[in-house]
Amino acid sequence: MATFDFATETSRITSRPAVATRVANAAANVYRAWKNRRAFYRLGEMSDAELADIGLTRADLHVAVGVPFGRDPTERLRVIAIERAETIEDIARKVV
Repeated sequence: MATFDFATETSRITSRPAVATRVANAAANVYRAWKNRRAFYRLGEMSDAELADIGLTRADLHVAVGVPFGRDPTERLRVIAIERAETIEDIARKVV
């Protein structure tokens, strides 16, 4: 067996776990997105006061629901809440 043949054979053997890892990660990501989307829909059942307690509005839910199905809407909500908190902190600094 030549060195080249051995190197080709080795790369095929080592790439199999990488493919399995990618498939497992993709399945885990889809499951996590599905689970978080279910939690997201439960946020819609909350009152406006309850949403305000966690730093969200009903309009934020309408914005976040527009993400594609395979993506996680709770990630978008997190970004919205962080941006709003930073804006409120900036306004508070200007007042003081």
